[in-house]
Amino acid sequence: MRWLRFPRPARPRFDPFVLTLLGTVALAVLLPASAGTADVLGGASTGAVALLFFLYGARLSTREVVDGLRHWRLHTTVLAATFLVFPLLGLAAGALPPHVLTPELYGGLLFLCVVPSTLQSSIAFTALARGNVSAAICAGSFSSIAGILLTPLLALLLLGGRADFSPDSLLRIAVRLLLPFIAGQLLRRWIGGFLARHRAFLARHRAALGLVDRGSILLVVYTAFSQGMNAGVWHQVTPAGLGALLGIETVLLTVMLSLTWYGSRRLGFVRADRVTILFAGSNKSLAAGLPMAAVLFGPDTSLAVLPLMLFHQLQLTVCAVIARRRSRDPSGKAPGKEPSRAETITG
Repeated sequence: MRWLRFPRPARPRFDPFVLTLLGTVALAVLLPASAGTADVLGGASTGAVALLFFLYGARLSTREVVDGLRHWRLHTTVLAATFLVFPLLGLAAGALPPHVLTPELYGGLLFLCVVPSTLQSSIAFTALARGNVSAAICAGSFSSIAGILLTPLLALLLLGGRADFSPDSLLRIAVRLLLPFIAGQLLRRWIGGFLARHRAFLARHRAALGLVDRGSILLVVYTAFSQGMNAGVWHQVTPAGLGALLGIETVLLTVMLSLTWYGSRRLGFVRADRVTILFAGSNKSLAAGLPMAAVLFGPDTSLAVLPLMLFHQLQLTVCAVIARRRSRDPSGKAPGKEPSRAETITG
């Protein structure tokens, strides 16, 4: 009988980049780089991340910055969600017993909570859900810039001696992230014209250009997990601990999605701005978090970034579903071209 037939559940969609990321972790576990090779790869990953943030700066036009500054309430809300609400929820997770959340994984969870918001992912999801895309560009950029100072400071405050915070570490983070971003902004006058003249070429080679984003992340992940294997830190992680961590992060993401969506309505934001706050305020940046962790945690980087990597996959999966549902809202502008999967993998 027809009324007894139920629709087949949709198969879960896994991003190819996430599978590549997991493969990189497996490669580092089975064939970790030697100490000398890890140093070489570390230098290469530093250069790749600097190039990534240079491109971030080159993409953000001065007009977008000025327009973004007019939405100061929106950006203040996103920054508060990223650097205030998230850390408070991370501290609340400290009440869990050690057999549920081990001290090592709890340190990584706290680091996750102080990492800046995403850039590319929040922009792609905001565009798909018909939100305020220009505000999402500025929100992600402002969060990344603020995180260069706030993330190390909050890591020092919440993690204490587990994070290496010093003027030297802060300088290294600024050199790796802030200076390339500023250089991109300063050179945008010339780069912007090149991008405009070669827009068709860039569209045809989007996949190749995406290697800059993905390649920098994969290099940092392989280097960090190789160092962790060489230091023998992985005996501290059990399958049960990973399962408990995934459950905790699911609750964390659910709470943040609810607070940003319904809280922004209570604050009087229009729908388009609420969509921006929803994604920019609930997501965390893998691209910014990995190089920061490499500076702050040294040999313990692999354990410190493990919660961030799990949260990254979780936010991509959940926010992709939410963005598609929000795109069917009766209000808002007509939806534009849906961003490709490659545009939502980093940030």
